[in-house]
Amino acid sequence: MAVANPQKIGMVGTGSMGSGMALLFAEHGCNVFFYDPNEENVDKLMQDAKSIGIDKKIMAKESYKAICQAVKEDGNGIFFFSTPHGNPIDKSIEGMKDHLSKGDILVDCANEHFANTERRQRELDPHGVKYIGCGVSGGYQSARSGPSFSPGGDREALEMITPFLERLAAKDNKDRPCVKPVGPGGSGHYVKMIHNGIEQGMMSVMAEVWSLLSRGLGLNHEEIGKVFRSWNQDGPLHDCFLISIGADIMTTKNDAGDYVLDQIRDKVVQDVDESELTGNWSCEETMSLHVPAATIVSAHMFRYESAFADQRSSSKAASGRTDEMEHINTGSKDEFIKLVHRATYFCFLSCFAEGLDLMRAKDKKENWNLNYSNVLQLWRGGCIIQADGIIDLLDNMYKDPHHNPDTIMANASIDKELNENFSAVKCVVLKAIQADLSVPAMSQSLERYKYTVSTTLPTQFMEAQLDYFGNHKFDTWKESPGKPKTGQHHFEWKPAKGTSDKH
Repeated sequence: MAVANPQKIGMVGTGSMGSGMALLFAEHGCNVFFYDPNEENVDKLMQDAKSIGIDKKIMAKESYKAICQAVKEDGNGIFFFSTPHGNPIDKSIEGMKDHLSKGDILVDCANEHFANTERRQRELDPHGVKYIGCGVSGGYQSARSGPSFSPGGDREALEMITPFLERLAAKDNKDRPCVKPVGPGGSGHYVKMIHNGIEQGMMSVMAEVWSLLSRGLGLNHEEIGKVFRSWNQDGPLHDCFLISIGADIMTTKNDAGDYVLDQIRDKVVQDVDESELTGNWSCEETMSLHVPAATIVSAHMFRYESAFADQRSSSKAASGRTDEMEHINTGSKDEFIKLVHRATYFCFLSCFAEGLDLMRAKDKKENWNLNYSNVLQLWRGGCIIQADGIIDLLDNMYKDPHHNPDTIMANASIDKELNENFSAVKCVVLKAIQADLSVPAMSQSLERYKYTVSTTLPTQFMEAQLDYFGNHKFDTWKESPGKPKTGQHHFEWKPAKGTSDKH
C-alpha cells in the first residue's frame, strides 16, 4: 500500500543534509524521531526547528532502540539515513536490526556505493526488511527545500514510498516532481553516482571558463557575473544550476566588502580525503565497463592534483615557472565570449553523453531496464546538473523510436549540436593553450569528440606495435570494423631467437 502521508518518520544522521531533510519532513506534517550520536548536530537541529516553530514535530532519541520504538509504536516504520558512506551505515543497521521487523523500510540517502546497497538488501531481505538506496541531490539547500530523489530497490517498497517522496521532491518548471522509481538493486545509488560524475565534469568546465574570462580576457567579477546570468536566461544553457550559482559566486562579497571567491585556495580535497567518493567510483566504472568518459575522468584527475597544494608548490619551485599567464589576444571580447558560451555548451553536453553511456553499459550488464526519460526527470530540478536545454534535447532523443541507446554521440540530433559548436571549442582551447591556461576538461571534451567520430585513428600504429612485440594480432582494412574482439592476423616482424638459434 502506498504511503503518501506517513505520520512518523525515523531519521538517522542529522548533519547538513540529514537535518535539512528532517525539517522538510516535519514541514510536511510528519513527526520526526531522530538519532545522532553527535551532540552538536542534535543541538543545532533542535534550535533550527524551534526557530521556525516546528520543534514539537522533531524529537531527539537517545539510541537506535529508542528511535525504533518511537517510530514503530503503531506498526511498521520508515527510516531515513543520512550518514557518511560505508561503515557508519553498517553500524547503524547493526544497532537497529534487533528492533526491526517484517515490513519496515530503510531509505539510505547517503552517497553510497551501489554494491554496498545491494549487499545490505541481500542481508535484510530474508527478514522482510526492505532497503532502498536513494540518491539525494541538490546539496544541503535542496535537502531543506526539496531535493531530487533517485530511489532504487524492491519494487513494492518503491511503490509504497514514492508518493511520499513526490510530495517532498523538487518540482520542475511544469510542477512535476523530480523523483521516479529508478529500478532494482543498487540502481538508485548508481544513477546518483553517475549524476555526480557528470557534475564533476561540468564543474571543471565551469572553473576553466571562469579562468578564461577572468585571467584570459581580464573581465572583472561583476562582468563575469553578468555573462553567466545572461547565459542562464537565454540560449542552450538556460536554466542551468551551475551557471546560476556561478553568477552568485562571482558577485558575492563578505562583510568586509571583499569578494568571497578571492579568499578561496585552489584545492579540492573531498576525493582525496575520501569524505565523498562518488567521483572516484564513477572513474572506476569507466575503466571496468570500458567506456571512454574522458571529460569526467580528466576533471577528476584535475581535482586530485589540486588537492596536493604543497606538492604543487614544490613542483613549481623546481620548474622555475611563474604563474604569469598571457592575456588572450582576440579582436573582440564580446565575440570571444560568444565562442566560450558555445564551447561551454559543447562540453556540458559531452559530460551528459559520457555519463549516460556509462549508465547504459551498467544497465545492460545488470539487466536493470532503466527508463532514461525517467532518469532525466530526476535531473530537471533540485539537483546540481540541472540544465533544462540539454535535458530537453536528450529527452527528445530518447523518445525517438529509432535512437541509438548505447552511444549518445551516435544520434544525429546530438551530433548536430556538437558538430555545430566544434569550431568554437577548438578555437577556445587553442587560445587557452597559447595563454598557458589550464583547460583539462574542455580539451578532453574536444579530443573525445574528435576520436569518437573518426575512423582513421593513430591507434593503427599502436596496434602494429602490440602485434610486433606481443603477437596480439590485428584486423585489416579489408574486413568490416567489427566488434572489440581480438583480430585474426599476425605479421612476424622479427622472429624470436635465442643463443641456440642459428643466425
